[in-house]
Amino acid sequence: MKLVPVPPGVDVIACSTCHRRGDPRDAAQGPAGARLLAALREAQAGQASTGVAVRAMPCLFACAEACTVHLRAPGKIGYVLGRFLPDAATAQAILTFAAHYAASETGEVAFAVWPEAVKGHFLTRTPPEGFLVA
Repeated sequence: MKLVPVPPGVDVIACSTCHRRGDPRDAAQGPAGARLLAALREAQAGQASTGVAVRAMPCLFACAEACTVHLRAPGKIGYVLGRFLPDAATAQAILTFAAHYAASETGEVAFAVWPEAVKGHFLTRTPPEGFLVA
């Protein structure tokens, strides 16, 4: 494993190697994670900048919950979300939530503005380095 530095900011990190249960390992279109990553990048290209970077990482170790993304930013609560379909509607919902996340001070996003397609997909909430949630 090699750690690669990236600029600090709001990141949606998609597992590029996720395989959904039941998907053939040799699917012609590639792993579901790679398809979700492609959908995220395509959706992002079609919208105004929100200050959110879409990044790829091979294996987030959430294999039972594929397709998985990690949302993080310095000084904010982070989230891992999974069990997604690798499609355009999912990608747009993730990016919409990420835009609200980017605009929040702590990473908390009011439930009232969560896109329907992210509800029920949260796997973990992680505190930022040096903090705990009280």
